[in-house]
Amino acid sequence: MNERTALVTGGSTGIGESICKHFLEAGYTVLNLARRPAVIESDRLHNFAVDLADREATRAVALQVKENYAVDTLVHNAGLIRAALVEDAQLEDLDYLSEIHLATGITLLQACLPTMKENNFGRVINMSSRALLGLETRTNYSATKAAIIGQTRTWALELGRYGITVNAVAPGPIAATEMFHNVFQEGDPKIDDLAQTIPMKRVGKPSDVARAVMFLADEQNDFITGQTLFVCGGASLGSLAL
Repeated sequence: MNERTALVTGGSTGIGESICKHFLEAGYTVLNLARRPAVIESDRLHNFAVDLADREATRAVALQVKENYAVDTLVHNAGLIRAALVEDAQLEDLDYLSEIHLATGITLLQACLPTMKENNFGRVINMSSRALLGLETRTNYSATKAAIIGQTRTWALELGRYGITVNAVAPGPIAATEMFHNVFQEGDPKIDDLAQTIPMKRVGKPSDVARAVMFLADEQNDFITGQTLFVCGGASLGSLAL
């Protein structure tokens, strides 16, 4: 493998942290854009403190990255839920999630594209969610996670000629993440109940998602683009109730 540099958003905890660790183990230089640093011992990990809901701050960091690093792999993993039944859903939350899930991805991709095009190589992996298929209390979250698929397919059409693949990963319930434990406390018996509704009879682990990301990032997998890979233990095959 040539020297590779991966930019990961939300790489300080849960799925993002696991993704960073997997890239580091594979020899990548890793740039983590998050509100707090990833606590990982590696001289190839570089943390950038940024609130990705702040458009101007995100633009400033994107410019800093563009000027100092040759990023060839972009993983837009950062995300939030803002759960509410539809009658309580706030349009301000929709704006907030759209900024993080959608606008940030555009800003960062624009910063990375010159290097990717120059090298005729790039990997873009967007984090969607099983919730794109619909889930109670997820009006704003599901909408923006579904929109990520539209972005992914559009970018794949535009960028394939430059050797750049663009794909999405859609996790199901993943334990050991802040999102999951905002719904379920550690040791909650409802976790086992949830697992029984999933064909594989367990909830996921961050490493399950990280391995899917690594597969799509592999330079040999250059004939897969515009696709969405569900990492959900089969939860996308039917209904899911949290």
